[in-house]
Amino acid sequence: MAFWHGRILPATFYFRRRGIVVITSENFDGEWIARIIERFGYGTARGSTSRGGLKAMLQLVRDMDQGKPAGFTLDGPRGPARVAQPGALWLSRTTGNPVLPFHLEASSAWTLGSWDQTQIPKPFSTVALVVGEPIAVAPGATDAQLEQARLGLESSLRRLEGRALEIVGPPNDPNARTIRTSRTI
Repeated sequence: MAFWHGRILPATFYFRRRGIVVITSENFDGEWIARIIERFGYGTARGSTSRGGLKAMLQLVRDMDQGKPAGFTLDGPRGPARVAQPGALWLSRTTGNPVLPFHLEASSAWTLGSWDQTQIPKPFSTVALVVGEPIAVAPGATDAQLEQARLGLESSLRRLEGRALEIVGPPNDPNARTIRTSRTI
């Protein structure tokens, strides 16, 4: 399962208690995040692109071999926003499981001024969830084929975002605002 980092809050709530395994970093913030998401019924594989990534990917391979689904914020943990990193596609190539792109969009939300424009749905807002076609990566895929799949995944997510915005309609909340922050959330 793959989506943009900026929609992590509604995704965490919607997909709770389904045994999905996600990567969280090995640092102090990652420990804090792991404890929170485990309370929502998620499993964790500890590591990140900068430290322990291979260990986390191997844990995901083992978990998926046991039938557990994996979830990826494709542009996390640091961005750039809406640029897919290849981790989910590497996992697809290794396990034979397809990547399932999805996007969530709230009808009324606060948007943080962070790198990923994190969306916090307002109480009683409607959240649209749009799921795309699975993207499979062949076990023998070359780096060029992996890059083609990565670009296709980004394109799919752009279409899904557009469709989700069509469903919830244009932002019409006069009280909607961007919350500026100097720290990456």
